[in-house]
Amino acid sequence: MTNARVEVFVEPFRENDPGPHVTASVGALRDAGLAPEMGPFATVAEGPLDQVIEAVADMLRASFDSDAEAIQVRIERTG
Repeated sequence: MTNARVEVFVEPFRENDPGPHVTASVGALRDAGLAPEMGPFATVAEGPLDQVIEAVADMLRASFDSDAEAIQVRIERTG
């Protein structure tokens, strides 16, 4: 099975105030069965590649629906 790690940066960035656009992204990843970890600049989650890809699609929709202005996504294969 191929696993992947996704790193997401949702804008606008507000220090110590993630806003609904960021919490929506974290919630969507969690709802997809991943365990996102929200850091100071990005949220990271890992899982099977197919699950990560589907979770990212849901996360993009949820974030933009919650007024995200821009989203940077990096996905890397981990094994």
